[in-house]
Amino acid sequence: MLWACIALPHLALDGVLRRRADDSPLVLVDGPANARCVVAANASAHAAGLHVGQRLTAAQALLAQFEAIPYDPAEADRWQCFLAGVAYRYSSQVALLPHAIVLEISRSRSLLGDWAEIERNLRSDLTKLSFRHRIAAAPTPHAAHVLAGMNDGQAVLAQEAMQRALDVVPLQQSHLPGQAVDALPRMGIRRLGQLLRMPRDGLQRRFGAELLQAIDRLLGDAPAGLELYVPPDAVDWRIELSHEVENIAALVFPLKRMTSDLAAYLSGRDGGVQRFALKLEHREGKATDVPVGMLSPERDANVLFEAARGRLEQVQLPAPVLSLRLIADDLPGFVPTGRDLFDERPANALPFEQLRERLRARLGDRAVYHWGTTIDPRPEHSQRVTTQDERFIEPRPRPTWLLDKPIPLRGALRILAGPERMETGWWDGGEMRRDYYIVETVQGQRAWVYCVPGEHAPDERTGWMLHGWFA
Repeated sequence: MLWACIALPHLALDGVLRRRADDSPLVLVDGPANARCVVAANASAHAAGLHVGQRLTAAQALLAQFEAIPYDPAEADRWQCFLAGVAYRYSSQVALLPHAIVLEISRSRSLLGDWAEIERNLRSDLTKLSFRHRIAAAPTPHAAHVLAGMNDGQAVLAQEAMQRALDVVPLQQSHLPGQAVDALPRMGIRRLGQLLRMPRDGLQRRFGAELLQAIDRLLGDAPAGLELYVPPDAVDWRIELSHEVENIAALVFPLKRMTSDLAAYLSGRDGGVQRFALKLEHREGKATDVPVGMLSPERDANVLFEAARGRLEQVQLPAPVLSLRLIADDLPGFVPTGRDLFDERPANALPFEQLRERLRARLGDRAVYHWGTTIDPRPEHSQRVTTQDERFIEPRPRPTWLLDKPIPLRGALRILAGPERMETGWWDGGEMRRDYYIVETVQGQRAWVYCVPGEHAPDERTGWMLHGWFA
């Protein structure tokens, strides 16, 4: 087996920073109200002299203007679960460890490529989502977790190489039980290799079976004891804004971030979304609902963003917005649209699906439609306008543009196909009996024409009845 570990050393801070468009000094603080300490600081706060472990009062004395946000463990857990859902794209065996995600990838290499390619794609996904990370690979998940904390990018693919890599790991970075890690250095044991060569009986007498069990899991001599993560079938995300927003334009940045996250999450679970809702939350528990619907399931970030932004721009805010919430409780399967092998569209051409949803969002649900089918074979009644995602099914060629009322067509015509006899409509008094042909005019246009059976054959003088044009 081969396990990859994604260590997330700045998970809580990255979860806050990715919601903000500026890089002004910001810190996360934790601890009692009268003794709060800095637990994380962004780059501009570091440059000003703020650091982890510093008292908040000392930081305020050093820098007059910076933002201090309480550290929220629940929010960090939510971001970890979100990234586990993204990692689910690479493996069906994903598990959570403290500040890390592990995934089994040996079964994925036949589909996704060798480890170097998988690592490159993982890093690309995490970088696009603005999460700093460290990645390592090893034959066991706990060993990969340890090595990710030591050397970013380290990969040991064999058991012997893993053993050598673990020998030099300091005990403080081994993720072994804390009691043993604190006591062993006083006995002269500071490296993991030294510990692994000690008699097991003596270790069990001093530290109990917990330490030996952790060592066996680390080396792969015992089951890893992990609970596999399964992405939920619904999404309910919330972004609390840093200030009250009274202009829709100020919601575009957090909206783009949320729809990008939704696209990444859907890609991880190989699904799509056809309908979701935005909630603009105001004071006193009030909210403005903004439903977003598409004609078919989508998971492209640009399509989701354009559809949501178009609906959002039509909203008149009744009150300032304090937070933005995205809810999607129906995540159907997704089938990608086929593309031609030799696609001649310009590089910056807008895909049809994105154009369609942008028009629907800007102009309204019923502004974009296509043809649907009926059970009536008469041409005048066989097509209908629909906004539903259905396909027009007709075994015989039919014109794209069907005239509301047939008109005479005269001139020299070349018959390409026909006749097709159509005799129907007896049940409602609209009986018809016609022979339809596909013809070509002297200008190269293709037309759908008919004549009445039993009458003289049409010619240039008598003409045909034109019922439609082919595209």
